[in-house]
Amino acid sequence: MAEDFITPYRTEFEKVIEFLKAEMAQLRTGRANPALVEGIQVEAYGARTPLVGLASITTPDARTITIESWDKSVVKDIERAILEANIGLTPNVAGQVIRISLPPLTEEGRKDLLKVLGDKLEHARIGIRKVRDEIKSEIVEAEKEKLIGEDEKYKSLEDLDKRVGEWNQKIREMGEEKEKEIMTI
Repeated sequence: MAEDFITPYRTEFEKVIEFLKAEMAQLRTGRANPALVEGIQVEAYGARTPLVGLASITTPDARTITIESWDKSVVKDIERAILEANIGLTPNVAGQVIRISLPPLTEEGRKDLLKVLGDKLEHARIGIRKVRDEIKSEIVEAEKEKLIGEDEKYKSLEDLDKRVGEWNQKIREMGEEKEKEIMTI
């Protein structure tokens, strides 16, 4: 019976995890990662478009991101968008190719990233708690309406807490993995 309450919300839990993954991918580690620039909005063709929709983005080595525009006319727009994104990256333009060299992270920079990571992890935990609270209120309401008995309510709440613990463990593991990436020199 507990599954009847939890299953409809499974996608909500998964959305929290997927959002966290996307947010964490944007955190700069010691390695170049296309996700650092993919989501940058570029003003091109009269509309704002994600960079990934205007160019191919590759990482030829651990400290370089290469952006190859599919249209030569938007190279300057891409360069401007990267500079305006204020993510500490300086693009070098050569024809249709933009290269970004990532400077090594300083100790202070790593500590700042860990703080940002902590905030993102906390937001994910809050998201999980919100979903848990919705399910919990449904369970309590079902008991009030005599759809389930008191024993079933407590069993369902216990199962819910177990599931929430599993999702929080997943968030913890993701955070520990990202922390290792950030602290690796």
